[in-house]
Amino acid sequence: MRAVPPKLLNALTLSLTLAYPLAVYFGLQSFEPRVFGALIGALLLLRQWQSARRFASNLTTAEWLSFAGIGLYTLAIIAGNSETLLLLYPAAVSLSLLFVFGRSLRFPPTVIERIARLTEQDLPPQGVAYTHRITQVWCGFFVINTAISIATVFATREAWLLYNGFIAYLLMGLLFAGERLVRHRMRSRIA
Repeated sequence: MRAVPPKLLNALTLSLTLAYPLAVYFGLQSFEPRVFGALIGALLLLRQWQSARRFASNLTTAEWLSFAGIGLYTLAIIAGNSETLLLLYPAAVSLSLLFVFGRSLRFPPTVIERIARLTEQDLPPQGVAYTHRITQVWCGFFVINTAISIATVFATREAWLLYNGFIAYLLMGLLFAGERLVRHRMRSRIA
């Protein structure tokens, strides 16, 4: 069997992840929730396969627990055929990320520090402190995102789609872009 090129695999995984809310919104009119649970499971395996190939030796216990938790959650969607569980999936993912990021605050290095060290191995103490603070900011975001994602489950499907399919991604992008600007300013002051 011929291996799928990593760039294509990354593009496919990203596309499927971003399309999830739209697929659920329109698909629930024709398919049972367990169909989407199976698709989530396949996507999760695809993502983990990518991660395992590149980072298996670097994954923390929290990251493996998070993966297992989301895997069990996916099985619950399939077994229960529950629309509510399906709609709560974005909140479950956000809660899972909160667990991973929060645990890394207690047991360093933080997730953000590990990412930073991929490009800058000799991170100065100020950089370590900065990555700690950014990890706290992401934890705050995940708390708020989880709460809003849960609230949208009890609103209309349109509200659920708007938040989970657009606003949440927009907020993540703004947080990421804002952090890059702050980091760039910080580096220029230090240099």
